[in-house]
Amino acid sequence: MWAGTLGAVTDYTAWERLCTLIDDDPEIWPSVQQALEGESLDEDEDMGKDQSGEDRDESGVEEDDGADEAWGALIDALDDCGALAYLHAEDTGMELADALAGVPRIVRLGLDTDEVGDVDGDVPTAAAAADALLAPAGLALVFLEEDSDAHPLVVVPRESVTEIVDTAAALGFVARQLP
Repeated sequence: MWAGTLGAVTDYTAWERLCTLIDDDPEIWPSVQQALEGESLDEDEDMGKDQSGEDRDESGVEEDDGADEAWGALIDALDDCGALAYLHAEDTGMELADALAGVPRIVRLGLDTDEVGDVDGDVPTAAAAADALLAPAGLALVFLEEDSDAHPLVVVPRESVTEIVDTAAALGFVARQLP
């Protein structure tokens, strides 16, 4: 029992640290914590549908520890506070420039993202231009993997990138610096 409790505390600590590293908005961690505690219901549960068999291993033991919901809650909370630049694979530099222009860290510094919009090419190509714009300000662009077509991007302090990537990996998720 103690080891399980210790593991849960460590996971909560890691999740809280990840939230804090990515953005300083005070609403992000409570949203993630709520998801970890299973307080958010999905549509099937709301409608009273049975979900038996889902998220279970061969023994029938439920495997879901709330991590997937917490990752989704993190991305949603970042979006809600304006810290997320959410793009799709087919987007271009213009969409990235527009998305970055509203990110609080960019707004506070008064960075002009127009040069990112002038870049021809896909999101990774535009991300290289964005990173060049962000680097002198000590910031970096980090991709939070969600699905194959989505590009949720956050602007973070450059010195936090390694810890963000490592903490996300320890929690079973992918975060990586772009480009």
